[in-house]
Amino acid sequence: MSAAKTRRARPARKRAAGTAAKTKAAAPKPAPRTSPARKLAAGSAAKTVPRKTPAHTLAASSAAKTVPRKTPAHTLAASSAAKTVPPPTVAIGKPVPDFSLPASGGGIWQLRAAHARKLVLYFYPRDNTPGCTLEGQQFAALAPRFERAGAAIVGISRDSVASHDRFRGQMNFPFLLLSDADGLVCGLFDVIREKNMYGRKVMGIERSTFLLDGEAILRQEWRKLKVDGHALAVLEAVQAL
Repeated sequence: MSAAKTRRARPARKRAAGTAAKTKAAAPKPAPRTSPARKLAAGSAAKTVPRKTPAHTLAASSAAKTVPRKTPAHTLAASSAAKTVPPPTVAIGKPVPDFSLPASGGGIWQLRAAHARKLVLYFYPRDNTPGCTLEGQQFAALAPRFERAGAAIVGISRDSVASHDRFRGQMNFPFLLLSDADGLVCGLFDVIREKNMYGRKVMGIERSTFLLDGEAILRQEWRKLKVDGHALAVLEAVQAL
């Protein structure tokens, strides 16, 4: 080949080389190749990982499901006390807790307001019954002597004030009769017992008498007593006190 042809061929080669270089530069770079294992792992993670719930929401939900609603402490304490603690009862040599009851003739009688130096409280089952009538009559007959000995007499049953007014009026009792309709004072003196009445068991007052001094301290008691002569025995105890 002649020198002239060689010189003409060289420019053509340069142009071809330049075109190839431009084409190679313009072609987009291929994305990095991802292995099949990585694709599977990424897909699995996207399907199996749930959306996270905030921690405080989970905690509140768990507490709401597992923690029962609490009963107020004072309610539990009151309930427990009502079931396990028996009511207080009187005892010889101890002060009798203050109490008040509706009285015959109207008004409220209160232990601490009684002005007697000594006090006789007699519990009886029912107004206008043979035993209770006889007991009341014997206390009434000795009432002046009780007064001279510095003692007052008070009768207590679960009858109403209206019943007491009728009974007291008929018998002309000079002392008050108190109505313990709900039995709270009877419970305080522990005089409610199971009794046999006409062949059936009933709960009622067991005839009982209590002698208190001027400080409302219990000095003597009579339980399961016999009516006839009882008032005189109480009077002798009052005179000796």
